[in-house]
Amino acid sequence: MLLLQAEKSPLTPLYERGDQGKWLLVFLPPLQRGIEGDLILTRLEKLLRLFHTLRYLRPRQIGYRLLRRLWRPKPDPRPAPPLRPRLGAWTAPIAKPAAMPGPNRFRFLNQEGQVAAPDGWNDPRQTKLWLYNLHYFDDLTAEGSAQRRAWHLDLIRRWVAENPPGEGNGWEPYPISLRAVNWIKWVLSGNELPPEAVDSLGVQIRLLYRRPEYHLLGNHLWANAKALVFAGLFFEGEEAEGWLRKGLAIVRREIGEQVLADGGHFERSPLYHAIFLEDLLDLLNLFVVYGHKPEEEWLFAISLMRTWLEVMSHPDGGIVLFNDAAFGVAPGQRAVDAYARRLGLGEITHAATALTRFPETGYIRCEKGRAVLFIDAAPIGADYIPGHAHADTLTFELSLFGRRIIVDSGTSTYEKNAERQRQRGTAAHNTACLDGADSSEVWGGFRVGRRARPLDLKTAQTDRELVVCCAHDGYRRLPGRPLHRREWRLTASGLSIRDRIEGGFREAVARCRFHPEVEVVLNQDGTGKGSLLGGEAFAFRVARGFPRLVPSTYHPEFNAGLPTCCLEIVLDGAEAEVYFSWDSPGDK
Repeated sequence: MLLLQAEKSPLTPLYERGDQGKWLLVFLPPLQRGIEGDLILTRLEKLLRLFHTLRYLRPRQIGYRLLRRLWRPKPDPRPAPPLRPRLGAWTAPIAKPAAMPGPNRFRFLNQEGQVAAPDGWNDPRQTKLWLYNLHYFDDLTAEGSAQRRAWHLDLIRRWVAENPPGEGNGWEPYPISLRAVNWIKWVLSGNELPPEAVDSLGVQIRLLYRRPEYHLLGNHLWANAKALVFAGLFFEGEEAEGWLRKGLAIVRREIGEQVLADGGHFERSPLYHAIFLEDLLDLLNLFVVYGHKPEEEWLFAISLMRTWLEVMSHPDGGIVLFNDAAFGVAPGQRAVDAYARRLGLGEITHAATALTRFPETGYIRCEKGRAVLFIDAAPIGADYIPGHAHADTLTFELSLFGRRIIVDSGTSTYEKNAERQRQRGTAAHNTACLDGADSSEVWGGFRVGRRARPLDLKTAQTDRELVVCCAHDGYRRLPGRPLHRREWRLTASGLSIRDRIEGGFREAVARCRFHPEVEVVLNQDGTGKGSLLGGEAFAFRVARGFPRLVPSTYHPEFNAGLPTCCLEIVLDGAEAEVYFSWDSPGDK
């Protein structure tokens, strides 16, 4: 077993349990029966949820949120500082998928649109995330970008002319950050910004310098810092040095905060892990161009994160879909690894093991024969920034014969709607759902109230099998104070999963969601079979519980949903058990 040991996290909640808000009940008069009583209870529940959401925030987040409402700096229209001379060559970064099918047409997140007039930059018919992508200018460094150079040049001029300083989505700190980096990458790749765009870039960075997203922290503040470092080296002079100092100070602090001791990203999202790692490689690339020596902490973090990403990728090279995660947004492990090697960082070196446990992140990878199992025994993320967390504690994914067999449902939207709520909820994941409740109180698109915490994690391995046992306390807030325990046993020819609930509850349902390419049949006796397009097959048997096969959906990309099926097992008493088996020639 490979155990990547971590230090104890400094993120300690104010209370050890999530039901402390019940003290508010003493201030309420006896509730009347009927609608009035129900309304009071509903309002109390919302108040408790809000309390358990806000109590984890850092004072800095609250203070800066108030400051942002009271103070909005005005753009500074002075000309940009002069450009700094380059001392080294820019290495080709990771090329994103092409996003411009035409000079005024764009395709982001599987949705196409156009910007034929100035108001298209803030079209209310588009989602906020689509408009954000429009302002990122990712196509400047995308596949085949050289053939679209004339389109890009015209688009940059249009953006400057049609987005007055300080107005619209494009002048928010996060789009400024990503666009500034992409414009600078475009120049470093051999192109030239028009003079008006150079001056606009200076105006954008000045505004960003005065308004980093301290109220959000996490990946937003990190993106702000990256942009300040890029601009601080792209330009020269006293003002640019100030941008550089501020950016580097944030980068140094956030690496220590966001990269856990086992190499995982603190939001526990493989998607944001890959983005953060690509950003570190871009910063390393930039330092070489301007003759700066890379910082040792960066190189150490890159090494840890490369190993983590390789371990937490399926045999097909794609990431595990735990928490907010989808394909087509961040680069895959192979693209990241190739970029690192182009920068001279060499191959990933780590000992191959059957069981790899990341103690700080909370994720576990088990490999036996032709099966690869990924287990989420993690906290939902950093307590003060759980926006990309799902109520998915003790979920898992399984690859067999090199292909995904059991999958989490994925993420298709960041809109604050019912579908976003459903995808974050426990029923969308391969774990047990009690009394229709979520194991962590996900709400409001990016918020979490009371949250599940893993307990009693144990791992073991022998020549024959790998065993992982864990529990979580996310349902302790329910009547009966139930505790969910789960055990996985993986051999070269099969996987068993056993669920047990300690405490009172009305109904519990465990789920296993199959990949759309798996054709599944469930028999009346609780046995079944799964078949893959290539002819491979596996069998399963529900040893305890009441199984049913229901329609479901799989969302591997934004704005994409594929029909599939899900095996639901209603627990028999307090337990459920299912066995998956497959032939494993040579591994027995």
